[in-house]
Amino acid sequence: MTKSNELSASDNKEFTRYILLFVYACIIYSIIGFSWGAVMGGVPAFRHFVDYSAHGRLITLAHGHINLLGWVEMAIFAALYYVVPTVSRRSIYSLRLVKVHFWMHNFGLIGMVVFFLSAGLVGGLSTGPDTEKLVSHLLAFVGIFGTLVLSANIVWGYNLYKTTVGWQKQA
Repeated sequence: MTKSNELSASDNKEFTRYILLFVYACIIYSIIGFSWGAVMGGVPAFRHFVDYSAHGRLITLAHGHINLLGWVEMAIFAALYYVVPTVSRRSIYSLRLVKVHFWMHNFGLIGMVVFFLSAGLVGGLSTGPDTEKLVSHLLAFVGIFGTLVLSANIVWGYNLYKTTVGWQKQA
C-alpha cells in the first residue's frame, strides 16, 4: 500500500477478484443450501430421518449454517468490502487480511458443515452404546471449525475498522 492509502493497480485488481470470490461463494452456498432444503422437505424418508432420528437436528443445523454463514454472510462480506472503502474514500486497510478472511471463513464453514452432517448421520444411523461418544467427538470438531469462522469474522471486522479510522481527515 502506498503512503496515500491507495492500492496499486495490481492490488486493486486482486481486491476486486476477492470481492467477486465472496460473491461466487455466496452463489455456490445458496445453491447448495436451497437444494439441501428442498431435499429435506421434499423427500419423505429424509424428512422423517431428520425430524425423528436421535440426532437428525444436527443435519438441520448443517443446513442452517451453510445458508447463514455461506449464502448470507458471504453476500454481506462482498457488499461491505465494496461499500466501506467507497463510502470512506479509502483503500482497504489490508488486502492480505481480505485473503486470510476468505480462506479461513470457507475452510471453517466447510469443516462445520461436514462435521454437523457426519454427527447427524452417525447419530441417526448408529444404534450402538458408543453413539453419544461418537457424536460428541464429531461435535467437538464443529466447535474447532466454528472458532475458525469466528476468528475470520474478527479479522474482517478489524480490517473494515482500520479502513475507516480517520476517514474524516482524508483530503
